Amino acid sequence: MEERSLRITGADRTFFNKITNTLTKILIPTKIGINGMLIAIKRNSVLKAYENYKEENENYNQEELEKKYNITYENYLDSLDKYVMDSIYKKVRNGTATEFEKSAMSRYYEVTSLKESEYIEYKYRKQKYLLELDYENIKIEAKEKLIQKYNKFYISKMDTLYKSILKNYSIKVADTTNIYDSSKEWIYTKIFHTLEEYIENILSLKIEINYDERIKDIISEYEKYESYTVGKLDLRDSIEKNMVLLGISRKLYTHSLPLIVAEQCYEKLLKDARCLVQDTKIATKRERTYAMLINLIEDYNIKLLSTKVYWESPKKRDNYKKFWDKYKEISKLKEVDFIEYVKQKEILFIKDDMKKLDKGKTDYSKLLKYYKRKLVDYGVLRELRNSYTSEGKYVKKIKEVA
Repeated sequence: MEERSLRITGADRTFFNKITNTLTKILIPTKIGINGMLIAIKRNSVLKAYENYKEENENYNQEELEKKYNITYENYLDSLDKYVMDSIYKKVRNGTATEFEKSAMSRYYEVTSLKESEYIEYKYRKQKYLLELDYENIKIEAKEKLIQKYNKFYISKMDTLYKSILKNYSIKVADTTNIYDSSKEWIYTKIFHTLEEYIENILSLKIEINYDERIKDIISEYEKYESYTVGKLDLRDSIEKNMVLLGISRKLYTHSLPLIVAEQCYEKLLKDARCLVQDTKIATKRERTYAMLINLIEDYNIKLLSTKVYWESPKKRDNYKKFWDKYKEISKLKEVDFIEYVKQKEILFIKDDMKKLDKGKTDYSKLLKYYKRKLVDYGVLRELRNSYTSEGKYVKKIKEVA
């Protein structure tokens, strides 16, 4: 009897489980439909509130319009969050989810995992995730008229969210209390990743719909970035790509990614590039990596330091002023003798970088040797005929040409 009872109980449980699973699968599409309608209603409300808020109308109180817009935006996000938990989560759990829904749930977990340790980042990342999720659905299901209407709201809100995320990273980079990892490598990685996300998802959309006339100023930089989106990138390519990202950021995020933070990002790339040059053993690859380093030095000095107003010390400011005066003098050769211009510019960059390497903590002895060889080839330094023994080795003496 006991065995029979156990078998019957087990059979009943299995039976009721099957019924429950079947009902759940039946009800899920209904919930999706209900959530879909709610999302559409909330979406229309926020789009209308956004248009009213952005229009300059003297007959309406701007503060009241902004307040209404913020309330409708929060309600819209709540409906999207409910859709994720009521529909996508249950479909993933019951094994009826599509690949898109599985990916969406995976990204949702990735975002919510930030809540305990990085709440500020979580707050912005979750909003970004929910908007991206609905935007994907709109592009698949909605009419062109709604897509065009939504684009304005979507770009405006995404601009705000990306700026907030970058501002949060900037605060951490500038932090000197040692609460975070002293090397801050992970923050730099996040900054570059976020810039890349923005350019791929938002800037590309702005260019596609001709969102703003000011975008024309960075089209050439964007095209450079696009060249790094094809194929597998090595370390040199990654550094070059991040250099382009920083160049674009100086035009897009001058406040969210302030100069002091951008300067540290450039210095991080310079360190990586210098180490790569001296660690590369194959001559042809080293030459290409060296050319990349020279371009990076130019970007750092011209795009960033030339715009710097506040310096750590008068000495550093005066040293850069001397460098800048020489650079402007060399630039005059560009139209007269381009080859000589490139040569003199490279010599200037090498000499300036050598001064910085002597003061750093990293061992750049191999790079300094490589720089000196370049200066010998350009006739700036010359090797003396005599050599001397140092620790059992013969070393050529090098002297600067008078």
